[in-house]
Amino acid sequence: MSEAESKKVPVGVSARHIHLSQEHVEVLFGAGAKLTEFKPLSQPGQFAANETVAVFGPKGSFPKVRILGPARKTTQLEVSRTDAFSLGLNPPVRESGNIENTPGIRIVGPAGEVTVDQGVIVAARHIHFHTSDAERWGIGDKQLLKVRVGGERGVVFEQVVARVSDSFALDMHIDTDEGNAAGVNTGDFGEIVD
Repeated sequence: MSEAESKKVPVGVSARHIHLSQEHVEVLFGAGAKLTEFKPLSQPGQFAANETVAVFGPKGSFPKVRILGPARKTTQLEVSRTDAFSLGLNPPVRESGNIENTPGIRIVGPAGEVTVDQGVIVAARHIHFHTSDAERWGIGDKQLLKVRVGGERGVVFEQVVARVSDSFALDMHIDTDEGNAAGVNTGDFGEIVD
């Protein structure tokens, strides 16, 4: 296997989605409610839920935003820049979980609604590395990488955050704006070039 082949990573294009705390799951879907699996995601233990919610910003809304499970410590909506404009928000580009000083959103489910005062981000492009992959390629957690993707309109993505954990499977995540701009689809491959 050549060095170039050894640094190829599968790419996943993430549509808008929301992560909910268990408290908010129960407010939105009823006391004792649990998220149920629609389909597994690329990361072990993660899934797209059957449940969806409506989200409302100052200028617009989305009626069926997929929830990703399992429930998390805090509620967080991840959107593309285009989605953010549609909602009337200007969220920062952040790593998942870093929601301090971000815009809030109103979330409506079948049993209730909740307004969070922060939690909307444009997710920073990133690669999940299993520890063994990161060690083999000499990549450290939080290291910034460059990744070439060769779709119809191939580009080199810069500022790709490496996230390393024993619980991760190798996978790069970009949002729909980035995927559309580069002509890249889920299942395509990128190559780490820096």
